[in-house]
Amino acid sequence: MERVDGKPEPVLHAAPPERGSGRGSHAPGGARGARGERWRRWRLAGLATVTAAATGTAGWSVAKLRGSLPQLEGARQLDGLAAEVRVERDALGVPSVHAGSRLDAARALGFLHAQDRFFQMDLLRRRAAGELAELVGPMALAVDRQARVHRLRQVARGAYADASPRDRGLLDAYTAGANAGLAALAAPPVEYLALGGTPRPWLAEDSFLCVLAMFLDLHDDAAALESLRGAIHDTLPPELAAFLLPAGSPWDAPVVGDALPSAPLPGAGIVDLRRAPPPLVAERPDESAADDVWAPSGGRRGEVVIGSNNWAVAGTHSASGRALLAGDMHLRLGVPGIWYRAALHWRGDDGDRPGDGGDRRVVGVTLPGTPAVVAGSNGAVAWAFTNTEGDWADLVVIESDPADPGSYRTPDGPRPFGRASETIAVRGAPDDVLEIVTTVWGPVLDDDHRGRRRALRWTAHDPAAVNLRLVDFEEVADVDAAVRLAPSVGVPAQNLVCADASGRIAWTIIGRIPKRRGWDGQLPVSWADGSCGWDGWLAGDDHPRLVDPPAGRLWTANARVADPEGAKLVGDEGQDLGARQGQIRDTLLALDKATAADMLALQLDDRALFLERWQQLLLDLLTPDHVAAVPRRAEARRLVEAWGARATVESAGYRIVRAFRSVVARRALGSLTAPVAAADPRCDYLATFRRWEEPLWQLVVGRPTHLLDPRYRDWDDLLLSGLDEALDGLDDEGPLAERTWGEWNTARIRHPLSAAVPALSDWLDMPAEPLPGDAHMPRVQAPQAGASQRMVVSPGREEDGVFHMPAGQSGHPLSHHYGDGHEAWVRGEPTPFLPGPVRHTLVLRP
Repeated sequence: MERVDGKPEPVLHAAPPERGSGRGSHAPGGARGARGERWRRWRLAGLATVTAAATGTAGWSVAKLRGSLPQLEGARQLDGLAAEVRVERDALGVPSVHAGSRLDAARALGFLHAQDRFFQMDLLRRRAAGELAELVGPMALAVDRQARVHRLRQVARGAYADASPRDRGLLDAYTAGANAGLAALAAPPVEYLALGGTPRPWLAEDSFLCVLAMFLDLHDDAAALESLRGAIHDTLPPELAAFLLPAGSPWDAPVVGDALPSAPLPGAGIVDLRRAPPPLVAERPDESAADDVWAPSGGRRGEVVIGSNNWAVAGTHSASGRALLAGDMHLRLGVPGIWYRAALHWRGDDGDRPGDGGDRRVVGVTLPGTPAVVAGSNGAVAWAFTNTEGDWADLVVIESDPADPGSYRTPDGPRPFGRASETIAVRGAPDDVLEIVTTVWGPVLDDDHRGRRRALRWTAHDPAAVNLRLVDFEEVADVDAAVRLAPSVGVPAQNLVCADASGRIAWTIIGRIPKRRGWDGQLPVSWADGSCGWDGWLAGDDHPRLVDPPAGRLWTANARVADPEGAKLVGDEGQDLGARQGQIRDTLLALDKATAADMLALQLDDRALFLERWQQLLLDLLTPDHVAAVPRRAEARRLVEAWGARATVESAGYRIVRAFRSVVARRALGSLTAPVAAADPRCDYLATFRRWEEPLWQLVVGRPTHLLDPRYRDWDDLLLSGLDEALDGLDDEGPLAERTWGEWNTARIRHPLSAAVPALSDWLDMPAEPLPGDAHMPRVQAPQAGASQRMVVSPGREEDGVFHMPAGQSGHPLSHHYGDGHEAWVRGEPTPFLPGPVRHTLVLRP
């Protein structure tokens, strides 16, 4: 067997395979004991046979598959430890690591990550570095070219070089542990057996690449909304641009400040579609009329749905008198899940927290590839994140030097464009060479609709925006310390909500915020004369924050959180409408003595409050005359009347209302934005600007004739034909009453290999189950996206907390823990935040 990088295969040491019960929900009836073991043996033989046949890979065997299972019990030497480390796993495979120091805990965590999740770690680093094609071939080349423009491996190297001695020590220990964990497997992880390659060793800089992969996932590395705004402002009248791009609406639910007013409808003197019809542009293909535009996320992040939530309730408003923190980070779902649960215990250097005597414990989720607990509780403070959807990247319009096309203007005078050549290795094909043009602000990204070159300035390009200070959250003693620490932490900028053991709560922005000068970052502009640009990072004291809110509650859900002044600092590169955030706010304010059960119920809230007015609009539209004209409308009306007001799997009425709104949006707003699409076909208003609900609703309620596409007689004609189109898409699949929401919203939570080898789906993917939930409600759910975890915790009372995670701890399809947490996540059944009783113990010795 050859390594991907052509080096000899390292010596692999045998490890005892996993022992225990069957695969939980993936064994028939939750089989256990002898029955579960028979199920596992069948899976062993089936997976080996199907993979060998599907991939054409020789040498597949049960022994090789079992050889890549992690070691759960016994003892093993781990070089570099200062003292013995005990790893205790519960029935779900969640490890509790007991170490003498944080350094030893990092080394042990690296060992565990590599044993359970090395392929996931490898994909994360390769995603950020633009090195996927080296592993999987030409199918990943386009993704690599897009990522390689940012040259993030160089950023990761710079971040490691600039790291503090403490942080370099943690990264080095973690790296050594990861490579030891990989070497301790008796065979390479199963994915490399399928691909015919060998994993390359982990590097310390790779941990920062994993962090940078989250920048790619959570930020807009193409500044698509800024580009759309520029095209709209260049193409449409200012009044129409303001109407289509409102700063706020009645749906706003900020923690600080009030909702902003809607922009007014532009008058007939500004735009009149009846007199000046819009240009004809090709319609963008939809999967079906029933699929809403939020699912593709504008093409920026696949099918990841905007949906993260977090909130906190002060002790004065909880039943226990302690603060409650809830968080569910929503991301694209796959197998294994992105997070790895862990409880880390070690002896601190001192006893600076009252009553702890120097003992440390932090419990939560980690990101495989990094040594930090991302979200969780240290006993004194609990913390959780949501994506800000703020503006962390700017498009810089390049002014070429008229006297020298190879140069461009800067505040310091003309400069020649830089050139960088990146060679992308492609498995099974020749190397691909990517030529990158660079400027003092960042790489040249594209040309705009006017033919002007544009460079990208992005926080992720700066090594100073990436560090390991998230580890310091393990030591904070109260929310004041957490808020002070947050601005210096090198992660993608997020909404941080935290709670402490004294009952206090706080919110701020964690991560770096660029300090802009000369403009607000909303539009692409030239930085050539120095009047616009970035002046480093915003000072920590200037980050927006709220500590001890008067209402005793905090809430964030990817929408505007701060007042207008604070919102200017954060910016907007795709913030959500605010309906979901408002539903959370209103529920919290109605709970005077909240419990953990209340918090979980809110995370699972699938009430369709946002679509209630659309359901009523549709019922009002379906008058007896309109129903008589098209008989199937009668059945549609009956189903819509009985929709249940929830995104439940059995509701056909919900799906009809949702599909109706989607088609109406395309028809009503498409004509107004057609000049923009004609000027720049890359601009997709509905997919890129997420707050189009307010201008749409003003149109369908106000029904201005001058803003109606001339293809329709009147607004009833547009609405009714929109309904008929939506029903056409549903009728094509069979009887309307059977076209339920669950039929469309069926889980497609897949392992990366099954996408390439569909025959492996039954062995690798989670069950294709219909799921409740949708956009604009707390339980945001789509077939391939949703809550990557759910947690509810009171700091200091972690034993009362709740936790969910899709799939399971292990990335190995034959592990007992590959999917044994999935059923509780699907059903919303409460499971403990803390690891349970010990089932397996592994001792790591120096």
